[in-house]
Amino acid sequence: MKTLFTGAKILTMKDGEGVFDGELLVDGERISYVGRGAPRENIDKTIDCRGNLLMPGFKNAHTHSAMSFARSLADDLALHDWLFERIFPLEGKLRPDDQYHLNKVSILEYLTSGMTACFDMYYNPDEMARAAQEMGFRTVLLGTVTKDRESVEEMKASYRRINGRCPLVSYRLGYHAEYTCTEGILRALSEASHELKCPVFTHISETASEVEGCKRRHGGLSPAEYMESLGLLDYGGGGFHCVHFSDKDIGIFKKHAASAITCPGSNSKLSSGIAPLTKFVDAGLNLGMGTDGPASDNGLDMFYEMRLACVLQKLLRKDPSAFDAWTSLKAATVGSAKAMGLTDCLYLEAGQKADLIMIDLMKPNMQPINNIAKNVVYAGAKDDVKMTMIDGIIRYMDGTFHVGEDIKGIYREAQGITDRLKAA
Repeated sequence: MKTLFTGAKILTMKDGEGVFDGELLVDGERISYVGRGAPRENIDKTIDCRGNLLMPGFKNAHTHSAMSFARSLADDLALHDWLFERIFPLEGKLRPDDQYHLNKVSILEYLTSGMTACFDMYYNPDEMARAAQEMGFRTVLLGTVTKDRESVEEMKASYRRINGRCPLVSYRLGYHAEYTCTEGILRALSEASHELKCPVFTHISETASEVEGCKRRHGGLSPAEYMESLGLLDYGGGGFHCVHFSDKDIGIFKKHAASAITCPGSNSKLSSGIAPLTKFVDAGLNLGMGTDGPASDNGLDMFYEMRLACVLQKLLRKDPSAFDAWTSLKAATVGSAKAMGLTDCLYLEAGQKADLIMIDLMKPNMQPINNIAKNVVYAGAKDDVKMTMIDGIIRYMDGTFHVGEDIKGIYREAQGITDRLKAA
């Protein structure tokens, strides 16, 4: 199917290219033309953008989609207490089929937030794969081995089973964190990474106490140093949060071309700290951005994350010029896509996947028009997302979902599961 977008303002997200007036043509699942005067042959559908903005969709580079059951259920706690006293006990009651239904709630929210892909770290990955495939949502799944759940062998089986099965869904290796794994598990994971030539991702240096605990357990090594010592970064990969990274940790990630993925909303809410994002960018790290899960950050909102990333860096550095809006917007789109291995979802250009969004510039917060890209970060909101297209198919437009699902039915299933978990 060929879909032509006319009358658009276009932000390709390529360095050096600002917003321009033009047209964009989608042919099947890919973009075939971006510019002025698009070909008109055999067009199936024409959408007049009426001066609104087309740009690449946001990629949520760290989340736990099925944790929608715990939204606003374990708030106002420190990370350790939140995780071990509230979340882990509730997760122990989940059934695999529960995750299938809970994932769908998060996918709906991703679509309304202008997200065209997520990097989902959770157990029973086949349940998210099933939900994503049915709803047409691009997902990179991530293993989550701990000493209590999942295993390296299970992850290897998932890697071989899931990759290549559906063009929208892929799988990577991961572990929850150093403090929830044994060294034996991590050595086996390193062997699997080398066998499959696959990158490894993990939660890392989220709190100061996590770093100190790792140093006590492993001869003074920080989590990043320990990760490197086991060969877990030999094929790249990266870490989520990276709040308490030293200059040496940054150097290790740079050496291995590993991505740092920031979640400023969750880190702020859990009082974990402020990651040194300006240092990451200055060092040349690939920086991605995520929301974390709906249990810790509650809302899956990339506009909130982008704005918070900017203002926290300005406070941290005592410099209002630090970490400008373009840097934040790039992390939420191009940087996240690179971290997730979605190299054909980076920009609006011919040959790239048609994973794009339309931002309504006719909203009061978008007027008058000066610098559109900066305004998306500093004044944008989820309500400004007019359309979300994935793989050339519109999945959300003007408040209506196009996912082949009964939306109220998804909500009912999720509520029933949540009520059962709380009552158990």
